[in-house]
Amino acid sequence: MRLVFMGTPDFSVPVLDALVEAGHDIAAVYCQPPRPAGRGKKERPTPVHARAEALGMTVRHPKSLKSPEAQAEFAALDADVAVVVAYGLILPQAILDAPTHGCLNIHASLLPRWRGAAPIHRAIMAGDDMTGICIMQMEAGLDTGPVLLRHATPIAPQETTGQLHDRLSAIGAASIVEALDRLPDLTAVTQPEAGVTYASKIDKAEAAIDWTRPAIEVVRQINGLSPFPGAWTTVDGARIKLLAAEPAEGQGDAGVALDDSLRIACGHGALRVTMAQRAGKAAQAAEIFLRGQKIPAGTPLGG
Repeated sequence: MRLVFMGTPDFSVPVLDALVEAGHDIAAVYCQPPRPAGRGKKERPTPVHARAEALGMTVRHPKSLKSPEAQAEFAALDADVAVVVAYGLILPQAILDAPTHGCLNIHASLLPRWRGAAPIHRAIMAGDDMTGICIMQMEAGLDTGPVLLRHATPIAPQETTGQLHDRLSAIGAASIVEALDRLPDLTAVTQPEAGVTYASKIDKAEAAIDWTRPAIEVVRQINGLSPFPGAWTTVDGARIKLLAAEPAEGQGDAGVALDDSLRIACGHGALRVTMAQRAGKAAQAAEIFLRGQKIPAGTPLGG
């Protein structure tokens, strides 16, 4: 099929590769514009931009698709379908209507649960047992369109957002190839009204750990915000990120280390940190982290 691909971050790259491998004709790739990054604040192309250029594809990165000129340019591509995955811009109705079979979105949740910007983070932070990928026919509402195909997957105990992100990206890539192959035979199923939840964008203010909360909630916060933005606490006034954790036995004063191996008491129960990161350093397994920074039993964290 003749496709337009619309995506921006790392999550979208395996999807683009899968479409190429499946033999589809990519008329153009749309992504977010390059943005300043790194210490020198030099403009850096997005992961999809870089991959598409490496594949020799036409790349477009308009700041908006609202102008008649941008919409005419898109329509002139004469696409059968637009495949959209984590693109980052709202698509006006003229864009949604331009391809012969409309725009198909790859969404990283089992709709109607977790419509919106951060479905992977929110599923882990809420303690969901299952998630998945939906191939959705896009319409004007926020992730409200009918679903053509869905694939569910369990969320493993203590799985982080980073780990689940990579699994769902691969599932999404396989799912869209399947959906395009079966498109004439697929039935679009309207999303039910019951069970709608919204995955609001992650606010960095959510990353500060409140040790008075139950351990299971803090574990979900740590794993759900890993690797970005990274849940954090302080030790002797210095901020550290906690990037993976699991429930542990124990009880004590909230936020106080129960042993020398990062077992921390919470408001109810305790947890063990398994991955941590000091400012300016790489993430490390807890046992390696503790070689450079001792946190003995009785040490208070946070506050």
